[in-house]
Amino acid sequence: MDTMVMIQQTGGLKKLLSFAENSTIPDIQKNAARAITKAAYDPENRKLFHEQEVEKCLVTLLGSENDGTKIAASQAISAMCENSGSKEFFNNQGIPQLIQLLKSDNEEVREASALALANLTTCNPANANAAAEGDGIDALINALSSKRDGAIANAATVLTNMAMQESLRLSIQSHDVMHALLSPLHSANTVVQSKAALTVAATACDVEARTELRNSGGLEPLVELLHSKNDEVRRHASWAIMVCASDEPTAAELCRLGALDILEEINLSVSRKNKFSEAAHNKLLNHHLSLKYSQTGYLSSSNIITDGVYDYGRINPGTKLLPLKDLCLQEPSDRRAILLVNSKCDASPTPSMEDKSSDVGYGRSISSSSSLRRASKEKTKENSYHFSAGFGSPTEEKSEPTSGRNTALSKSATKEKGSRKGRVKKEEEKVKEEEEVAVAPKLTGEGSPDKEWLPPSDPDFCVYVYEVTRSILPITSIKEQVEVLAKYVAEKMGGKIPKEKLHDFSWELHISELKFQLKSNVVPIGLIKKGIFYHRALLFKALADRIGIGCSLVRGEYGRAWNEVKLMNESRKGVIGALPPPETYIVDLMFHPGALIKLRSREADLYRFL
Repeated sequence: MDTMVMIQQTGGLKKLLSFAENSTIPDIQKNAARAITKAAYDPENRKLFHEQEVEKCLVTLLGSENDGTKIAASQAISAMCENSGSKEFFNNQGIPQLIQLLKSDNEEVREASALALANLTTCNPANANAAAEGDGIDALINALSSKRDGAIANAATVLTNMAMQESLRLSIQSHDVMHALLSPLHSANTVVQSKAALTVAATACDVEARTELRNSGGLEPLVELLHSKNDEVRRHASWAIMVCASDEPTAAELCRLGALDILEEINLSVSRKNKFSEAAHNKLLNHHLSLKYSQTGYLSSSNIITDGVYDYGRINPGTKLLPLKDLCLQEPSDRRAILLVNSKCDASPTPSMEDKSSDVGYGRSISSSSSLRRASKEKTKENSYHFSAGFGSPTEEKSEPTSGRNTALSKSATKEKGSRKGRVKKEEEKVKEEEEVAVAPKLTGEGSPDKEWLPPSDPDFCVYVYEVTRSILPITSIKEQVEVLAKYVAEKMGGKIPKEKLHDFSWELHISELKFQLKSNVVPIGLIKKGIFYHRALLFKALADRIGIGCSLVRGEYGRAWNEVKLMNESRKGVIGALPPPETYIVDLMFHPGALIKLRSREADLYRFL
């Protein structure tokens, strides 16, 4: 440093720069640029160089005919980028020349220019824009197929810096960047892997980009990077997967490729997990709510329960959760029932029922489930269709069931409906004939094994959705909606239960009978007429999600579960100024259905814990 100050004070530095700039001898220019690079690692030297306008000299050297001089000048620019003033200078002069060097046939020149651009565009949107305006996107994407790992890594870094701005990100996406990143993602170099994964994270922010990545086969190498022993590679791969898991198709494909299992394994290791691996795992779980609820015991208000979500019960980290189809095909056992939410029914309430229910208030509009089921059945009977009470899909009356289990369930369900509705003798004989035809495939071993499997239908839950949509959704007060829905759920699950009589509530026998009738551990939630905390909480959450009531579902110990809702203090309604945050309440579905209990109160603890 003292030597540099002495040279500067005697005017030698200015003469040296002028000599290097005007010299026609390539070795002199190259060595001068190398000397600047070495000295520029010191902050004080960079300041002196900037005062002497070293940037002009370096830009001139970029135009040299000698590749060695170009490389040395690019490296000097990279070193000078630590000075903010130098970065601003190169915005107008330097970046266009570096873009041209990216197109060089010399791989070392391309690598050095990419390094300079990477440093120039880091935390500098103006330089990133300048690089894009200089036709740099095409050159950078072409550099991703370079033979030198340094050029690939630096080009990926520049693209990442550009993608921080939405307009530039869209331009990058239009240049088929996802396909160009395939080769870097497959690289054996950990630096290239890390930078490529980071570029995916920066550019896959749109559905179209994620679709392109998925269709081009980019998810497979990304998932493989999770196995890396390099911390930075795992971190950036996790970041990219977190971004890619923002839409259902891509998240489903990531799960199919094993990303969820790998991330779970990583997060079990104290030394390998990171914030991004945890975030990516949670993001994927949001697209697999059955697994999320089993592992974490919590579904937030943004986790919307859709058809096919099931409550298997609590499982330990690392335990595999079987798919719904496999669980449905298992024989019933003494384990707890698996609760299924499924509103995909074969019929809907008739128009006459809709008109009737819309003209009356809640107390009268919600007709009994049996009456609506009768209306639905009459409509489907006219269309020559009927509900399959088993695990098959809806079939025509004359078609054969797909399995023996479906046959048995259809038979028992038909008998129950016949006795309940008081069919005339002629109809009973007709049903009996249909049953005899239905039994034939079971006895002969025939059937339709190739028919698409569908989860158990739940006509009662379909009716619940219809009723709450017609009667509770129109209520304007969220608080009143919550209270009315809570009473509705409690009514469907056995009504109010005094605390002192909770042990006399024979829900276990009821569930066991359902499992026996269905010949499965999977029980559709609508079939349960005697339910306790965790049955009612799941039904409340499922129905609340259908009508837009924000609530969470929390699993407790010993069969406890509850719903939490956030409500504004109505006493502050109409007050001008900043409003306090909403307060959290627990919804009572058992002891005083419809009551709202403030969280962390003594009453809330009594409801949540034994």
